[in-house]
Amino acid sequence: MSTQHTSEAEQQSPGPWFRERPPLTVGASAAMFMAVFVVRLFFGDASDALLILLVFPISLLALTFGTRVGLVAGLVAACLIGLWAWIDGVNLSLMGWLSRIGPLLFLGVLVGDAADRLKRADEERQCLAIAQLRHRQAVQVNDSLIQGMASAKWSLESGRPDTAATTLEETIATGQRLVSDGLRAADADTPRRHGALAG
Repeated sequence: MSTQHTSEAEQQSPGPWFRERPPLTVGASAAMFMAVFVVRLFFGDASDALLILLVFPISLLALTFGTRVGLVAGLVAACLIGLWAWIDGVNLSLMGWLSRIGPLLFLGVLVGDAADRLKRADEERQCLAIAQLRHRQAVQVNDSLIQGMASAKWSLESGRPDTAATTLEETIATGQRLVSDGLRAADADTPRRHGALAG
């Protein structure tokens, strides 16, 4: 029983704030994009590496939403770099563009892919935990119901109908409790499964 409670507690434990609050994550990332862009536009010169700070909103979005959004975040950063170069009249060579934009795009894809893999691994872990719970419930059904009915049958064959009736009543009550527990567990699993499908 304690193992079951531990498993359910692990499944219901809150995740990182940026996954629990996607709108806040998007807002914080947008604020970081704009802050880095404004600071780069009005402070420093072309030799400064302020735009490298764009790795923070890219990583945050990629960790939260996965590969596709990570790539989009990298493209947003590339557009901001292009806008900065156009406003300040900075002429960059091909290598200059690649050295600034390439790592940001690669970072968005790499971190997003890692986040997707972690999410799939977590979903598989939850499915395994549910399967183990079902196995324990099946074992409990065997131990409680089948053995109870076998004991009632043995009492009847031994000429003790009162004992058999008492055993059957206890077995029926146990069966009702197990069914109720199973239904509650199924109801608790339904929102998590819908959330996994939606993700």
